[in-house]
Amino acid sequence: MPPRRNIEFKTRLVDWDAARRIAAAVATSSLAVEHQTDTYFVAANGRLKLREIERRGAWLIGYERPDGHETRGSDYRLIPIYEPADLKAALATTLGIRVIVRKRREIYLVDNVRIHLDQVEDLGEFLEFEAVLGPILDDARGREQVAALVARFREALGEPISSGYADLLISRSESSECL
Repeated sequence: MPPRRNIEFKTRLVDWDAARRIAAAVATSSLAVEHQTDTYFVAANGRLKLREIERRGAWLIGYERPDGHETRGSDYRLIPIYEPADLKAALATTLGIRVIVRKRREIYLVDNVRIHLDQVEDLGEFLEFEAVLGPILDDARGREQVAALVARFREALGEPISSGYADLLISRSESSECL
């Protein structure tokens, strides 16, 4: 099966309440509030994480995505995991753990675009848009959708971030070690 693809954009939030208000106004549905733990493993190529969602299950996610402040594509594979503790132990032993990211995520949906309002432990508040692509939705359409949402949420947005939460946590840890 070929990898799935989405177009995504991630930014810091300067106004959580405004972002929630806008998300509720534009959403075609509100999906869930999830407590997620993402364990990132050392990977030779791309990124590899085990996502455990409290009371919902676990998935192994392998993905490739360039870093950058702009909207960017991500190719990923999502595999359901039925024994996450055993898989985590095996991958930790063989590959090593890079970092663990814990977050509270509110998920809204605007057609095929997921809006994530994230409160990330030790990092703060963020907003992420993920336009899920498919046979009739290509990169260009996904970028248009994300751009329209960025414009709509402008008042709540801070600086775009160029990497993922894992990289931000690692960078934060390395800079605190230098002090």
